[in-house]
Amino acid sequence: MTAQPTVRRCRRRRLVVWIAAVIAVLAVVAGGVLWWAPERYMPWDTASFPDVDMSQLSPTQARVVDLLEQEHGQQRPGTFYSDGADEPWCANFVSWIMREAGQPLSNPNSGSWRIPGVYTLQEYYESADRFEPIGNGYRPKTGDVVLYNNEFRIGQHTNFVVAVDGDTATTVGGNELGKIRVHDLDWQSDSAVVGFGRLDS
Repeated sequence: MTAQPTVRRCRRRRLVVWIAAVIAVLAVVAGGVLWWAPERYMPWDTASFPDVDMSQLSPTQARVVDLLEQEHGQQRPGTFYSDGADEPWCANFVSWIMREAGQPLSNPNSGSWRIPGVYTLQEYYESADRFEPIGNGYRPKTGDVVLYNNEFRIGQHTNFVVAVDGDTATTVGGNELGKIRVHDLDWQSDSAVVGFGRLDS
């Protein structure tokens, strides 16, 4: 009669140890992902909206920063920036900000102000002779657009530079885990950065 409760206790103990081991492994993996992943993959703002010295900016740069701060505060849905289309909206957000700043883009395929894809956004900047590939020594400026391509994680993405301090840029982008987020970017070490679209100010 005493053997059965002992067997049950042993099984429970093994189960508890197994569950604890699985939780520990998951915690290590999650910690590794958070440590390894660039900040823009975090589901929260990893930087506050910077206090930008507007006196150092052109009127167009200042307008872009004002719009980005306003939209970051409002957190409108992605369909607002995409004429109601339910689709990934980081490039739509860039297109909308540029139009509102008085610098509308022109979709090379349709002529529309809205460029819904990052690849086409890069094509636009290349055709306008305003694309700066990573590694050519260009230092991004406020209002420039960052273009990313990471095939191993989330694919293509785009956002804006709002401030630069040394080799770190503070970026604001739409559709960053469904929101408008602020992050710091070390463009030299982030392998997903393809280049920059220069603001025509």
